[in-house]
Amino acid sequence: MHPAPLPQPSGRTLEQLLDPQHPLCKDDVIWLLDYIKKKVAEEDPDLLDLSQPRLLKNFRYFAEISMLMLHRRPFYDQDADRLRQWMAEAVYGLHGKK
Repeated sequence: MHPAPLPQPSGRTLEQLLDPQHPLCKDDVIWLLDYIKKKVAEEDPDLLDLSQPRLLKNFRYFAEISMLMLHRRPFYDQDADRLRQWMAEAVYGLHGKK
């Protein structure tokens, strides 16, 4: 039995979350972290194709995003750009863009 697919955050797609024109919200970021966690737990074949250095880079950015969310530091426009870059690095290889 396969786990149910994750719903899209507020009807958005992963590509929309990574789009610089899309305004990020906390729920979007949490959804992304949950998406990555689910892909790792499922041992997604796309992850198995990534090199160990690339996997470490993905994890580094997953951790950076997680720590930012844990510390609940508000982010502003300039931070949103950096956060979006971290998000793209964290999902590298999981959304069809390698």
